[in-house]
Amino acid sequence: MQANSSLEPRSLLINGTVGVGKTSVAESVGGLLAGAGIPNAVIDLDWLRQSWPAPSGDRFNFGMMLRNLRSMAGNYLAAGAARLVLAGVIEDLDERKLCGDAVGTELSVCRLQVDLSVNHQRLIRRHENEPEALRWHLARASELGGILDQAAVDDFSVDATTRSVGEVAADVIKKVGWL
Repeated sequence: MQANSSLEPRSLLINGTVGVGKTSVAESVGGLLAGAGIPNAVIDLDWLRQSWPAPSGDRFNFGMMLRNLRSMAGNYLAAGAARLVLAGVIEDLDERKLCGDAVGTELSVCRLQVDLSVNHQRLIRRHENEPEALRWHLARASELGGILDQAAVDDFSVDATTRSVGEVAADVIKKVGWL
């Protein structure tokens, strides 16, 4: 299918607590967009934070992520991407605004929801040989779930408890209105 370069650039952030499938769903959304001939880029925000040490007062290195996101989004948009699909966590309205400013496009936010027991099972599988990482992720999943419930930064949510990644991605694209 021929790429559609006449689309107004838009961005979507797939938000949610640790272990809900943000990166997997973002990759699947990117694949569905490519299959429909829509130029896109998928960006995992966690990778844009990866430096040590994080500055004092910036526990999750959000400032570094924003600087990297601004550069990457600009590069992808300049290369013709019409849709930016981001996987990551934003915890409040200020962070949402800063992410929107960094990508320079309209930003929609989808929260992936997963029942806590399923979320914990996924984390146990992911970190089965990493007891310290498992303890941290299990505690963070509950903590972050509460933070996100209170923050209400999302435009819509999609339940990813029992459906396949592909089904969830198709639902996300439908709800954001991209296909």
